[in-house]
Amino acid sequence: MPAPTDSPAEPAHSHRAVGNLIARYAELVDDGDFAGLGDLLADATFVGSGEPVSGRDAIERMFRDTLIVYADGTPRTQHVTTNVAVEVDEQAGTAVARSYVTVLQALPELPLQPIAGGRYHDRFERREGRWRFVERRVRIHLVGDVSRHLRQAAARR
Repeated sequence: MPAPTDSPAEPAHSHRAVGNLIARYAELVDDGDFAGLGDLLADATFVGSGEPVSGRDAIERMFRDTLIVYADGTPRTQHVTTNVAVEVDEQAGTAVARSYVTVLQALPELPLQPIAGGRYHDRFERREGRWRFVERRVRIHLVGDVSRHLRQAAARR
């Protein structure tokens, strides 16, 4: 059976592709793969609590400078992304997504616990047939003990 091109399956494919990018971000952060995050967000602007950051190298450096990494090479976190709402404009080749994020962390001296909760607001574009992040806005509304996750918070400890 030939693959559909302009069939109703294409919007579902775009929704899935955008959802996979959102999931990939969480995997890369939790794996401590900051070079992978730089690649994933290479065409994007990342807007968090500091100044907006753009470009592969700057985004990779921002994660390296911000997150504490442990002996296993990870930040010992699990980013749980829920309530994902994706809106795709197939004609324009653009999409937006909103989702919740809950960050869990566990260490030998820190029982498993949520350390942060907030929202992602993302924009995507389809370029050369592939969906890519063009903007990720992170708004953290609930903050627990991030002293073992964020370098700046650890310095205040």
